[in-house]
Amino acid sequence: MLPEVEAWLHARTSSSGDRPLAELLEAKGGTTVSVVLPARDEEETVGGIVTAIRRDLMDAVPLVDELVVIDSRSVDDTARRAARAGATVIAQDEILPDLKPLDGKGEALWKSLAATSGDLLVFIDADLLEFRTSFVTGLLGPLLTDPSVVYVKGCYDRPLQNVQSGGGRVTELVARPLINLHWPLLAGFVQPLAGEYAGRRSVLEAVPFVTGYGVELGLLIDLLDLAGLDGLAQVDLGRRVHSHQSTEALGQMAAQILQTSWSRLERQNMMISLHRLSTGLAQFRRGADGHQVSVRDVAVAERPPMITVPAYRPSR
Repeated sequence: MLPEVEAWLHARTSSSGDRPLAELLEAKGGTTVSVVLPARDEEETVGGIVTAIRRDLMDAVPLVDELVVIDSRSVDDTARRAARAGATVIAQDEILPDLKPLDGKGEALWKSLAATSGDLLVFIDADLLEFRTSFVTGLLGPLLTDPSVVYVKGCYDRPLQNVQSGGGRVTELVARPLINLHWPLLAGFVQPLAGEYAGRRSVLEAVPFVTGYGVELGLLIDLLDLAGLDGLAQVDLGRRVHSHQSTEALGQMAAQILQTSWSRLERQNMMISLHRLSTGLAQFRRGADGHQVSVRDVAVAERPPMITVPAYRPSR
């Protein structure tokens, strides 16, 4: 690990319990905070997360000003349960409706910039099973207390089948090797693909968003380029439990992460591409007649920096 990364780890890694709520409220001043949950078919968990944030951080104390669920074409009861729990629910395709709709979590995150008004945005995945509001306060801590920090990633243990750190398979098999090979300044991030992170609107609207599963890696690389390593931080949130994806789904995620890294290598003049990437992913599953193949299109789309979109006006 590079010496500057070791120094960054010491200076820019903190714990969610390091900054008491009273300190955050005092530091908040006139800064406004929006919490965003991108959600697709998360009826079992979204209501509990919304309830906790509204109860602890909006009704009990005025830390969060806006709580928004971006509904990504759910076909279950996600939208109704989120609204009943106290969130503002906005359908993904109703935001910037003149644009051709795209698929993926990154699309919901990108569009949330136009559907919210906060100076700071906190993103929380909607499938968490043991959610604690310290996730939100922990991520806000560095942003509220240190103006030089522009983006904060969460890190945590991810248990899988009773193994405390068994989760994060795509991180360990794909993202971490890529980062260490090509962007070693980011090697200190414990969970580079974490779905819990926060940033200043001024920087989030200045970078592109991959619309699919590469969004977290893309943001990390692009914000390093924009703000430098010292503008980034990470906070230990403890333990994160959520529903796990199948191996097939993880393969599709990995393919999009690889494409995201490829595009950044080209854009940063770190690589000259001599061929066009294939975006078809062939996967196999054994059936009654032997191995059956399915081919999925895992092409990665990307939205431009929101600040360049003529129709962009943060919600008021």
